[in-house]
Amino acid sequence: QTCHRLLLPSLPRPSLSLSSSLLGLGAVASLTAYWLATRPRPMRPPCDLKAQSVAIRGDPVCRRSALNKSDCLLYFYYDDIRTAFAMFQRGLKIAGDGPCLGFRKPNQPYEWISYNEVAEQAHVLGSGLLVKGCQPNPQQFVGIFAQNSPQWTITELACYYYSMAVVPLYDTLGPEAMVHILDLAEISLVFCDREDKAASLLENKEKGATPTLSCLVLFKDFGRAFAERARKCDVEVLKLEQLMVSGKEPPQPQDLAVVCFTSGTTGTPYDVFDCLRGFSRRRRLRVISPLCFAHFSISSLFFFFSSFLFQGSFEIRQEDVTISYLPLAHMFERMIQFSMFVHGARVGFYQGDISLLMDDMRALKPTFFPVVPRLLNRIYDQIMASVTSPFRRAVLHFAVRRKQAELNSGIVRNNTLWDMLVFNKIQAKLGGNLRFVLTASAPISPTVLSFLRATLGCLIFEGYGQTECTAGCTFSMPGDFSTGHVGAPLPCAIVKVVDIPEMNYFAKNGEGEICMRGPSVFGGYLKDPQSTAEALDSDGWLHTGDVGQWLPNGTLRIVDRKKHIFKLSQGEYIAPEKIENIYMRSVPVLQVFVHGDSLESYLVGIVVPDPEVFVDWAKERGIVGSYQELCENPDMKKAVLEDMRAVGKEAGLKSFEQVRDLHLHPEMFSVANGLLTPTFKSRRADIRRVFQPQISKMYKKTAN
Repeated sequence: QTCHRLLLPSLPRPSLSLSSSLLGLGAVASLTAYWLATRPRPMRPPCDLKAQSVAIRGDPVCRRSALNKSDCLLYFYYDDIRTAFAMFQRGLKIAGDGPCLGFRKPNQPYEWISYNEVAEQAHVLGSGLLVKGCQPNPQQFVGIFAQNSPQWTITELACYYYSMAVVPLYDTLGPEAMVHILDLAEISLVFCDREDKAASLLENKEKGATPTLSCLVLFKDFGRAFAERARKCDVEVLKLEQLMVSGKEPPQPQDLAVVCFTSGTTGTPYDVFDCLRGFSRRRRLRVISPLCFAHFSISSLFFFFSSFLFQGSFEIRQEDVTISYLPLAHMFERMIQFSMFVHGARVGFYQGDISLLMDDMRALKPTFFPVVPRLLNRIYDQIMASVTSPFRRAVLHFAVRRKQAELNSGIVRNNTLWDMLVFNKIQAKLGGNLRFVLTASAPISPTVLSFLRATLGCLIFEGYGQTECTAGCTFSMPGDFSTGHVGAPLPCAIVKVVDIPEMNYFAKNGEGEICMRGPSVFGGYLKDPQSTAEALDSDGWLHTGDVGQWLPNGTLRIVDRKKHIFKLSQGEYIAPEKIENIYMRSVPVLQVFVHGDSLESYLVGIVVPDPEVFVDWAKERGIVGSYQELCENPDMKKAVLEDMRAVGKEAGLKSFEQVRDLHLHPEMFSVANGLLTPTFKSRRADIRRVFQPQISKMYKKTAN
């Protein structure tokens, strides 16, 4: 053994430090490779974000989407999808027995109805309408007077199976408007979700105001007394199940789909109908035939999801789910639903109580959240109110800045260290599964939008449109995380601005009233040529009444409102909604209404303080009391007024645009008390009427 040891060559032993260095280099290389493979990648925008729209024929005030290859507007994304009915049919082929419509009972998980079940129920319900005398053609109007529910959507699809048109009704229209609608559209059959709604329609029938009404179909049970009451005035009352039999004949693209009565903010609701528009050889728009919201218009608007989302790094998937709580009587929510259906995705309905919406979202875990700015402002206020200590607030703001830095580089995610440490509870309140949010209906504060994009860790798009253009006109581009604009024109729309001399807005400066044209624009108001001529000019341009400004990157900014302007006694024009949107940035303010009078030289306001921050905000100023007591405290009114005026001054409001006095009101403006429309816009005439005593008192006091 000794000899063998002597004969073996003497090999050097590797040093411990060298081995450690090699292992370290290997670990670093492995970690680097892992990071390169898994690092977040920036979103790829579908076009150049510095040129999101293109001037048509060199006219900078008239623009189209940069996604279009030419000045020709795009009508269909899928050539075989030209109706709302076909959109659902595509989802049916994709999902089949997969979940389609969801609902829940209090404190219970969601239950789901499959695409096949929805199709079958809609099919047999549609044939039941034929049995009751409804004609299978686009001139047959069927009313729906109900809250969002699976039955609402199934009823709509039942009408489309037989080419009938839907006329949505809703509570806040009021009895006079309801009579106007039923009479104008000659509606004989209405679906209702509850007996009390059916009873309100029956009352009009008993008065002889709605002679054509002959059948009421209820989603829920009703009493014998109600049935007997209906029988005495020749109205048949049925349960939904009684109406289900079989039939066929789907609609055509040009067929009427919806007559949508939009409440606006005052007066009798408008009844909006659409027309099929096509291009001649010279590419000029021409009216073929006047129709209500055509299936063609709905399917062309679907293109806004397809073009803007699919061409980016994002698309709707079959496993996506949205929550339905915005009123189905308006086109925005209808467009959301059909855009989900076309991909075989899911729609879950809220319980019918807006105060339980967050509970429904936690149970549903939606990936898509359509929303209005009022609700986003509410979420923002709740987050800020929950952060009480200076340290936690500093951490929150630092985390937001770090996430915003990622957004500016095009990275959207919710799995950072800041999400785990700071934002996870915020995201969990909205279900913890959001991929994208769409806000519309009104402008949103850039501060709120930037903050929520960071905290929620998902895409938040902003859109702009009206009922008269089937809900959508412009849409913010995927990958564009700037604020203060509503995006570029959709591929199915041309947008321009025109002069408003009395407000000092001129198209040559890229400012003016927003006008739009395209296949999604309506053709006029049903049986009302005068109102049609006011909304649509001879070239088919829809005049929106909103004031816009083209930005250098081709996006549109909403800067004012033409329809609600008024003049003060000194001759200054006032746009109250612009001022209200600025005052909403004041911390203690939840809702605000700005009022002016042509006989007065200044403005006054009605303010609803935010109950979740108002008490603590008062304590910081040495004033203690309950929410109700603080609303009646003159020192608090003075403090709120000073804060609002400071916010207004910072935003550039002129002295005559600032309120001189205000009244603090402890009850929120809501749909229930008649001060908000179903899309959460202020009913200005009603607010003015309700608070006329306080308004008169403020003017009288200030004058003295």
